[in-house]
Amino acid sequence: MSYRFERASRRSFLVGAAAVGLSAGARSARAEQWPTRPIRVISPYPAGSASDTVTRVVLDQASQIVGQPFVIEIRPGAGGAIGFANVAHSAPDGYTIVTSSSSMATENVLHSKLPYDPHKDLVPAVLIGISPNVLVASKKSGFTSVADLVAAAKAKPGTLTFASAGIGSSSHMAAEKFRLAAKIEVRHVPFKEGGLVEVMAGRIDFYFLPLAAAAAALKNPNLTVLAVSSPARSPLLPDVPSVVDAGLPDAVFRFWNGLSAPAQTPPDIIQALHDGTQKAIDDAGVKERLAKLGVEPSHMSVAEFKKFFEDDFAATTQLAKAAGIKAVD
Repeated sequence: MSYRFERASRRSFLVGAAAVGLSAGARSARAEQWPTRPIRVISPYPAGSASDTVTRVVLDQASQIVGQPFVIEIRPGAGGAIGFANVAHSAPDGYTIVTSSSSMATENVLHSKLPYDPHKDLVPAVLIGISPNVLVASKKSGFTSVADLVAAAKAKPGTLTFASAGIGSSSHMAAEKFRLAAKIEVRHVPFKEGGLVEVMAGRIDFYFLPLAAAAAALKNPNLTVLAVSSPARSPLLPDVPSVVDAGLPDAVFRFWNGLSAPAQTPPDIIQALHDGTQKAIDDAGVKERLAKLGVEPSHMSVAEFKKFFEDDFAATTQLAKAAGIKAVD
């Protein structure tokens, strides 16, 4: 090797190393600086929904940790597609994020063409927590257990009814998983507002109510609580059996809540968002508030949440197919 070539090679190596160092330094500085202004959090679900409630509990604390407010904007419509599309096409700078959830997969099933790609246009940042649904029956039905409900459904196939907050909602998907596991035929009656009033009145037989939004309803004397859709009993309802306790392990259904960002958001900002939110989730006061909502806090890394999202997406898509849920447009 000639002396001139050796010097040139060394010079190229040093320039390249310096460029890499500057790039890494810039990324580090950018993450340290974020956030320098309020962060918009688009909620594609109605105010007061389980997702909205859980997200607010965590982000109130996260605002104090990151030093800037998380400003939640309610953008419901088209089953969440309007809110997700808004964020998917926003600047990938960490200042516009979205409350994500299990329903992202069902929206993909229900709509043959969404204005965004849930895999390519959004990136999972942090999983907040997981919670079950609660199986409640009308007191007028006379059901006191899951076994009662299943027996009645098998005795008269197609006569019992269940309510939901709409096709593809968590209340719908939990009921479909229960129906398939129990091998029963029941009729789905979707409502814009969930239909709980109809169950209380005895006009609908049962409903899988999201636990995070169920506190007041569970005290209603016109309802009988039959089970939770988790693998084990909920600490919030220790006397209520799980679907596993009831002999239906394949009926386990849990709803998750998290935060996602536009796909091209720099990884260091995604990590900073994750870390700040995770610190809020780990706060003792936040844990207590989440527990009262029946939410199990998460401790997943960014990479783990991404895999969790992909696995859940595939499982929910398969559930929709098995339940015969088809695209509505």
